[in-house]
Amino acid sequence: MADAKVIPFDDDRSRGSRGAGSRRRGSAAESAPVGEGPGGEVQPLPVRGAAAQDPAAEPEEPDESPGARPTTEGGGEDGGEDGGLERRVAAGLSFLRRRLTGDYEVDDFGYDAELTDQVLMSLLRPMYEKYFRVEVKGVENIPAQGGALIVANHSGTLPLDGLMMQVAVHDHHPADRHLRLLAADLVFVLPVVNELARKLGHTLACAEDAERLLAKGELVGVMPEGFKGIGKPFGERYKLQRFGRGGFVSTALRQGVPIVPCSIVGAEEIYPMIGNSKTLARLLGFPYFPLTPTFPWLGPLGAVPLPTKWTIQFGEPIPTDGYAPEAAEDPVLMFNLTDQVREQIQHTLYKLLVQRRSVFF
Repeated sequence: MADAKVIPFDDDRSRGSRGAGSRRRGSAAESAPVGEGPGGEVQPLPVRGAAAQDPAAEPEEPDESPGARPTTEGGGEDGGEDGGLERRVAAGLSFLRRRLTGDYEVDDFGYDAELTDQVLMSLLRPMYEKYFRVEVKGVENIPAQGGALIVANHSGTLPLDGLMMQVAVHDHHPADRHLRLLAADLVFVLPVVNELARKLGHTLACAEDAERLLAKGELVGVMPEGFKGIGKPFGERYKLQRFGRGGFVSTALRQGVPIVPCSIVGAEEIYPMIGNSKTLARLLGFPYFPLTPTFPWLGPLGAVPLPTKWTIQFGEPIPTDGYAPEAAEDPVLMFNLTDQVREQIQHTLYKLLVQRRSVFF
């Protein structure tokens, strides 16, 4: 496959909050029974206004008796929790109604922001947080607004690294940005995978789509190693493959957006690829057919990734807005910038590997 097309697949969550501020029951003066005066006359309860005007009146004190419990604005003593549950149920029913009636929006690329935020990210998050225990560094290097191109290494036999990078940006960026990944054409011919990729905001790895997204101020993610990186043998782990012909640099130069290098450690070991069945790959139309210590020998169980510990680090952005418009056609400049990005990612990979205590911890 052409190098330009090899990129992987890669709340509004209603949170139940307790009632805003709690109120205590009335003061002792308010709850006291009606008393009798010296002449047997019934004395009315003191009024706040009158007490305030009478300088001899003693200040009221709150009832500290064990029977006095705080109540919430929602009603009962436990109204906060009940109200939060009701809001969550109402939000869920409202979401289902919109999905069933088609009352939701997708953009020109098929990206469904509501479904991604409320469902798809929630499905990916347990793998991100509990299984791979991803640690994110340097997320502040991603611009808070405007277009930017995030360039990362690619590995792992299956493209889970792109999805984990997407969750990292979605959950940790202070501006709540969303990453739009460029994916290989193979992704968009696979049943189910095609639809899910579109809903997550992925699009075909071509210059036209990338430039349209960047012009709209989106974050775009690309993995220039493509299938050469994701399908490399385990013995070549963390050794970057060739970065294509530098098409991603040309795209960034045309739009004048910064390039943010990203280094991912941990994905190389989830499926240690010890062999490649080229015959099966040709029959199935795949770029490679991996053989690992567990797959295909253990059947479906062999497709379970190993629970490695991941680190994703975003490096300092490389600006491109200082170049003239014709710089995008300069092959020497493209080669130099491509090499600069590649070297920065490789150097960071080596540094993270030295700092890593274990593959799994």
